Amino acid sequence: MSKPNVSTEDHQEPGLYEIRIKGHLDTRWVDRFEGLCFTHESDGTTILFGPVADQAALHGFLRGVRDLCLPLVSVIQVHPKQASGLDFNTDSNFNRSIKERNS
Repeated sequence: MSKPNVSTEDHQEPGLYEIRIKGHLDTRWVDRFEGLCFTHESDGTTILFGPVADQAALHGFLRGVRDLCLPLVSVIQVHPKQASGLDFNTDSNFNRSIKERNS
């Protein structure tokens, strides 16, 4: 039996992700999504944004969304060049970073 032709080069690379959920996530859940910053959008959604080490970590964050019964709107891998306009610094600790965006 032959093995499937699957490239693993992108599967272990850390990446920046934007996870959008419906509703404004309360600050008491910040520790569950350690390493991601929260942005409350004016449309009533919350964006979780930041570096994700690998696919296993991404699935862990998504399990956290599921376990809290939060409606998942989207998951997007963000290219670092696209993130340049966002308030993001890979050397900083986001765990307590919550901002209101009114645009």
